Amino acid sequence: MKHIEVAKIIIRLKNDDLELRDKLIENKQLSNGYNEEMAKLHNKNAKALDDLIDAIGFPTIDKVGKEANEAAWLVIHHSIGQPDFMKKCVTLLKKAVSENQANPVNLAYLTDRVAVFEGSAQQYGTQFDWDENGELSPNPYDDEFKVNQRRKSIGLKTLEEQTEIMRSRAKSENEVPPQDFHKRKKEMDAWRKSVGWIK
Repeated sequence: MKHIEVAKIIIRLKNDDLELRDKLIENKQLSNGYNEEMAKLHNKNAKALDDLIDAIGFPTIDKVGKEANEAAWLVIHHSIGQPDFMKKCVTLLKKAVSENQANPVNLAYLTDRVAVFEGSAQQYGTQFDWDENGELSPNPYDDEFKVNQRRKSIGLKTLEEQTEIMRSRAKSENEVPPQDFHKRKKEMDAWRKSVGWIK
C-alpha cells in the first residue's frame, strides 16, 4: 500500500456517509426523496475523491488497500448528483477490475446505477426501486436469464433471491413506498434532468 494517508481520507469520507445514513434511518427520513443534507454530503465527498483520483489515479487495492478501495466505491456509488464523475469512475473501475485491483461486483453495481440514471437497461439487476404496486423491485433489465448468468459469474445471488433480500432490508429500515408513484417518477425525472443524467 503506497498511499496510507489517502486511504485514511477515503475511509473517513465513507464513514461520514454511513453515519448520516444511519441518522436519517433513525429519524425515518431516508425514503422521503433525496434528502438535502445527504445530497450535499454526497457532492462534497465526490469532489474530495475526484481530487484524490486526480492526484494518485484510481484508488486501487495495491495503492490504498482493500478497505479504502471498497470505501472509494461507496463514495462513487453515492455520487448520484455528479454524472460526469460517476461515468469517469466506471471507466477507471473497469481497468482496475481487469487488473485484479478492484471488486467486479462493485463494477456491476456502478454500471447498473449509471444505466438506470440514464434510462437504460441494467446488465446485472442490482438497482431497485418502488414499483406501481408499492413493491421494491429491480429497475428494468435486459433479459432475466442473461442477468442471472452475469450475476452468477461474479458470485451474486439470483435476481429472485436478491429481490427478497432488498424487500426485507427496506422493511427493517422503515422504508415505505411513495404515496404517489407517478408524482415521484416525475420528480425523479426532473431531478435527473437537472443534474445532467438525461436531456
